Amino acid sequence: MLTSLSPLDGRYAGATQALKGYFSEYGLIKYRVFVEVEYLKALIGLPLPQLETLHTEEILSLLTNISTTFNEDDAQKIKDKEKITNHDVKAVEYFVKDALEHIALGKYKEFVHFGLTSQDINNTSFPLMMKDAMQQVMIPALTEVVDLLRIKADEYHGIPMLARTHGQPASPTTLGKELKVFIERLEEELSTLQSIKIKCKFGGATGNFNAHKVAYPSIDWVAFADHFTANMGLHRSKYTTQIAHYDDVAAVSHCWMRINTILIDLCRDMWTYISMEYFRQKVKEGEVGSSAMPHKVNPIDFENAEGNLGMANAVFGFLASKLPVSRLQRDLTDSTVIRNLGVPFGHTLIALRSLLKGLHKIILNEVALVADLEGNWAVVAEAIQNILRREMYDQPYEALKQLTRGKAGITQEDIHTFIHSLSVREEVKQEMMKITPHNYVGYIEK
Repeated sequence: MLTSLSPLDGRYAGATQALKGYFSEYGLIKYRVFVEVEYLKALIGLPLPQLETLHTEEILSLLTNISTTFNEDDAQKIKDKEKITNHDVKAVEYFVKDALEHIALGKYKEFVHFGLTSQDINNTSFPLMMKDAMQQVMIPALTEVVDLLRIKADEYHGIPMLARTHGQPASPTTLGKELKVFIERLEEELSTLQSIKIKCKFGGATGNFNAHKVAYPSIDWVAFADHFTANMGLHRSKYTTQIAHYDDVAAVSHCWMRINTILIDLCRDMWTYISMEYFRQKVKEGEVGSSAMPHKVNPIDFENAEGNLGMANAVFGFLASKLPVSRLQRDLTDSTVIRNLGVPFGHTLIALRSLLKGLHKIILNEVALVADLEGNWAVVAEAIQNILRREMYDQPYEALKQLTRGKAGITQEDIHTFIHSLSVREEVKQEMMKITPHNYVGYIEK
């Protein structure tokens, strides 16, 4: 870990551990073996005439064991074979063929990888890796953040807070509602993410099932491939070149970019609220905030999250713009790029963990919120001028502007003196006198 080139496998190895079974070299090899084995089982299930005798529960179970018992030693055998073949998928094919020899099915080994090209394996393995990683790790981690925000929003329900538009005091809001802004945004993007069809390419060397059709012209290979990939939870693209379109990877990347941008927005707001002392942070024994200033408790979790979200988005953006572009029926540039698919997910996962840690550490300092509201009585000017509009008072906006704009230190007394000077009915004055920065908050999270 100390010599790792990337912090994903070094400093943050613990935080990214959950993704290693999906996006590591071992994970990729394991998924490739799984696809090769499932494809052979599907050919047996057709059945192809030469494989008809293999359609027994015992043999299918033996084949399944090749992928279910796959381990790192097996992956290393494939990597050793790759040194000879200089072709990663061919090495996987040879491994599965050797496995057939071990279970006395060697005479059927040429049906391993029958009619396929490497991308039929890769372009099912990578989508499966991405789909499983999102379902098993990424979406639960994001949901955990949203659930914690809901708890915090309920905890802070109805707590008035001075809003700041353009960084300046503005009409009051509530702390709970401001958190619900992020909850709603994240829930909508999460819904969009889950609606994206994860697609694959499976159609032979150039997508037309040439080899399949010439060998077995009576079989509907298109229907076979549709059924085979659907059983793995993937949607097969009908018209492809040698490789997948990757448009679904781009859609997933863009969706995560929007999710991460929302989270960056949240991190920056929380950082600012901490700097304004709206929140304090729990202090952990032994921790140091600054090597020079002993008093400091820095908002490092939100800063760490923001930085990793930015890193993730940079890579997601590149994946989305590069992968859908290929020369003619294919070039190899996607091969080296797609291997980095786990990188932005890794940085996003680190960020989600940091964000959770930061949210768990915050302690509301309601005294600061109250003091800020009390120091900004000018914000009730909006309320007063709109009541005066209702009463058809002449130029109420201009009157309040003259009283408040650009003036510091407007107090409750200043506002009440102004109200008393107005030529309106007494009950209207009393109505306006009841408005304070603490209760002028609109609907309280209706």
